[in-house]
Amino acid sequence: MANSFTLLRTKPRLSPYLFTLLAFILFAALILNTHDFLFIFHPRLQQLHPNADTQAVLGELTRSNTVQTAEKTEENVCDVFSGRWVRDELTRPLYEESECPYIQPQLTCQEHGRPDKEYRRLRWQPDGCDVPKFNGSLMLETLRGKRMMFVGDSLNRGQYVSLICLLHQLIPQHAKSMETFDSLTVFTAKEYNATIEFYWAPFLLESNSDNAVIHRVTDRIVRKGSINTHGRFWKGADILVFNTYLWWVTGSNMKILLGSFKDEVKEIVEMSTEEAYRMAMKSMLRWVRRNMDPNKTRIFFTSMSPSHGKSIEWGGEPGGNCYNETTPIEDPSYWGSDSLKSIMQVIGEEFRKSKVPITFLNITQLSSYRKDAHTSIYKKQWNPLSQEQLANPSSYADCSHWCLPGLQDTWNELLFAKLFDH
Repeated sequence: MANSFTLLRTKPRLSPYLFTLLAFILFAALILNTHDFLFIFHPRLQQLHPNADTQAVLGELTRSNTVQTAEKTEENVCDVFSGRWVRDELTRPLYEESECPYIQPQLTCQEHGRPDKEYRRLRWQPDGCDVPKFNGSLMLETLRGKRMMFVGDSLNRGQYVSLICLLHQLIPQHAKSMETFDSLTVFTAKEYNATIEFYWAPFLLESNSDNAVIHRVTDRIVRKGSINTHGRFWKGADILVFNTYLWWVTGSNMKILLGSFKDEVKEIVEMSTEEAYRMAMKSMLRWVRRNMDPNKTRIFFTSMSPSHGKSIEWGGEPGGNCYNETTPIEDPSYWGSDSLKSIMQVIGEEFRKSKVPITFLNITQLSSYRKDAHTSIYKKQWNPLSQEQLANPSSYADCSHWCLPGLQDTWNELLFAKLFDH
């Protein structure tokens, strides 16, 4: 049948008149809107944006460093990562906090007294297109017989839990389970012979912060060339979602171990945050190239998750942060100082050089608008709060993590869209 189909195909012929018409259209397009026309046919050319330097990196990664398949000019017209937040009473939230028993107490904001609910009713609306509706049944069928794994820090774990919350109600109670084995947490959908896993590795490389429970180490040390310490547990995954950022931002240089943590005398050097992060990106890309079959495995990398620690940056009072914030930032050019542009530049440079097929999930800008979506003070407090803290809630507000349901459900909608976007 395939050969018959090939024989039936004929070479298209262009009449001189049609050729002339096409040439005229091309010339007119170039004259009237050169930039937009070139943008359609050359995905590396960027649309203008108030944050042109950072957006150039983000846009290029989003469009040209996704899984390497034939270019689709229609996709390049609409960037699902560029848009605005809109109120949506009909479809939001995508699930109820009380209906998902897998959410950690650090993320259950309603249970811990958050009085407002508007943050749960916002939907991401790209400019010029829509985010495909999340289809849990299709996602589970896609995962049938497969392993999906999130690797990284607690922000990636939040996205992992969000995905389970989006899926678990489609699975009978007797046919699902969740177990934790040190750094590895495994959700099993038994009837699908599928697992969705999370592996704690905040630096991806081996570090002194690798204990999944006790990892609040102020003097952080990362071991150079140690990707296989954790990577051996990632082998065999069919879908991998990496992230790493927040733990690298210490406010000073990073300490890098050149030998082993078992050495009596440890050789430690210092690197700038950017240099150390570049080392990690190179290691991750090298590991993927050596251990993953691009024909069988999908690899994603989630960009930095922003924090909102300085309300003065979005026009608030000095000394404030995300505490008591109930509406998103509407300035489309907003970019907080907590999201280091220098780190985004490193990602852009290393991904551009690599031929490893990785889909870049550009959640930074759209999440930067959501100063209202953090857990703030509405979470389980592991240590008793002092009278001074209670008198000043901003002092203990968590402006890094996100309430569930909430923003990270959108991350998974975008992951879902990109998973089938090839």
